[in-house]
Amino acid sequence: MMFTEYIFIFGSFQNASRFFLVMKSIFKADHSFTESFLHFRIGVSCLLPASWHFSISPMGCPRIFNTTLRQIVVIGILAAAVSLLYYSLVVIRNKYGRASRDKRFHRYLARVTDTEATDTNNPNLNYGIVVDCGSSGSRIFVYCWPRHNGNPHDLLDIKQMRDKNRKPVVMKIKPGISEFANTPEKVSDYIFPLLHFAAEHVPRAKHKETPLYILCTAGMRILPESQQKAILEDLVTDIPVHFDFLFSDSHAEVISGKQEGVYAWIGINFVLGRFEHTDDEDEAIVEVHIPGSENKEAIFRKRTVGILDMGGVSTQIAYEVPKTVSFASSQQEEVAKNLLAEFNLGCDAHQTEHVYRVYVATFLGFGGNAARQRYENSVFSSTVLKNGLLGRQTGMTSDSPYLDPCLPVDAQDEIHQNGQIMYLRGTGDFNLCRELIQPFMNKTNETQTSLNGVYQPAVHFQNSEFYGFSEFYYSTEDVLRMGGDYNAAKFIKAAKDYCATKWSVLRERFDRGLYASHADLHRLKYQCFKSAWVYEVFHSGFSFPASYSNLKTALQVYDKEVQWTLGAILYRTRFLPLRDIQQENFRGSHSHWRSFSFVYNHYLFFVCFLIVLLSILLYLLRLRRIHRRMLRNSSSPSLWMEEGLPPQKISAAL
Repeated sequence: MMFTEYIFIFGSFQNASRFFLVMKSIFKADHSFTESFLHFRIGVSCLLPASWHFSISPMGCPRIFNTTLRQIVVIGILAAAVSLLYYSLVVIRNKYGRASRDKRFHRYLARVTDTEATDTNNPNLNYGIVVDCGSSGSRIFVYCWPRHNGNPHDLLDIKQMRDKNRKPVVMKIKPGISEFANTPEKVSDYIFPLLHFAAEHVPRAKHKETPLYILCTAGMRILPESQQKAILEDLVTDIPVHFDFLFSDSHAEVISGKQEGVYAWIGINFVLGRFEHTDDEDEAIVEVHIPGSENKEAIFRKRTVGILDMGGVSTQIAYEVPKTVSFASSQQEEVAKNLLAEFNLGCDAHQTEHVYRVYVATFLGFGGNAARQRYENSVFSSTVLKNGLLGRQTGMTSDSPYLDPCLPVDAQDEIHQNGQIMYLRGTGDFNLCRELIQPFMNKTNETQTSLNGVYQPAVHFQNSEFYGFSEFYYSTEDVLRMGGDYNAAKFIKAAKDYCATKWSVLRERFDRGLYASHADLHRLKYQCFKSAWVYEVFHSGFSFPASYSNLKTALQVYDKEVQWTLGAILYRTRFLPLRDIQQENFRGSHSHWRSFSFVYNHYLFFVCFLIVLLSILLYLLRLRRIHRRMLRNSSSPSLWMEEGLPPQKISAAL
């Protein structure tokens, strides 16, 4: 069989008009072409990295296809092209528009599950050291973080360093540094074992750029300023001689309780990912008035969590105050200045998205053990006074003990004071116990006050979240086994039932191992009192309603004990990303241009491809209409279809 084959190859889309003119001339000259023998092929080779070639031949679509079906095929091809373009746009958008959010998501998961050993061979890993000099001992923590990503809106991704056995790089020594108050020249020798320990884990090549911070807390605060200065002077003089860490005079100091509370608040919120400002609709947000910018509009960002920490001696509360506060009096305003901390965690002082206003208050004597001691002192003095007035001997002998509602039923205890012994026997009356300890809250009638009449900004109970640590966790979990999400009604019921249980039954349960592994007899005996104390501090002292449901009691966060030292290293290294940002500026600008060019070229390619495809399809439809007209004018269509006509030659002019 004879057939005519027309092949058009053009190198750029600018030749498209010439292509169609040639097509028109050919088909005007060849009026006797037939669909059966005509093979029409178009090859397109674009001046782009990829080559495209396709053929359109009526041979591929036999005459048995009717006109309607062929139209559907054409429409299907057009729909496929549009779908391809849409899919490409979606892929590119997902790749570049959501990359930062995906990165933050994976970073968040990594922080939860990352327990692998630190790769000390990674040259892009940085290190930092914090020494916590407490009252009973000193501990050293080694932290590490990768190179900053160059985004000034993101914080450093700091985490605790882990050794080859995947254990946190931590070491503790005793006694506390305050024990050297009279011999400050020995402080360096005392702390050197900690620094040697850190030096063994941090790569030698990184020592000179690894910041070292020595921060002293409660034990040093009670020393006279002259003794504090002597101890710190010995540290800043001797340490640089023996170690190459980045250490200056400002890196050794005695921090206040307010600073310690702020660092603890930063550490908890950092681990929970509350400083990562995203547009995720699933995250709770809060309206924030940035300190120092009252004339500007409020911003919306992730809601941070407040912390409640009750130790043996003191209780501390810290939470963000998102809106501008007001004061009932000038005296209250002066007090508030010492309780409110305003700081910027970002590396750029001009950026306000990481500016926070945090309320921090520490209450000495409001810890669980200190509160019990205050209660016993009150019971002893009041009972002795009543005995003297009424001529009684209540509590002076074991046969006539003082009936203590804050001890479990029939539990026995003793108070030793001034050489005397007072005998106690529990009655397990939880409600009466609460009534007896309420006066120890030292509440006042002044508005916006808490324990001891101390100023406390209003808490937005409907849009807030708190974590309770230490005694808040022990009192809910060790014996009552209900740690985690706090429910006041359930807690009261469990506490009442426990207090009303006989001591012999509690001992039998203890022997059977029904309580937490670290719960001891001391916990069993004073659980009733501490349950009442925790409840009153939270609801009466800090004025949280009984319906408040956003308190979580915890010992660890993501199976890790979060120390205030994490917040300290995060805050004190907040300007370090500026160095990485400056180094990456030039490379980052070129990288951005390359990525932009890549996306732009793909957009342009798909648009051009779609235009050419549509043009070809439209012209083919026009050719089909011409062919139908020719069929209608033909005198012998049957013969033409069955036998075919010999193709005419192309005009010599072409």
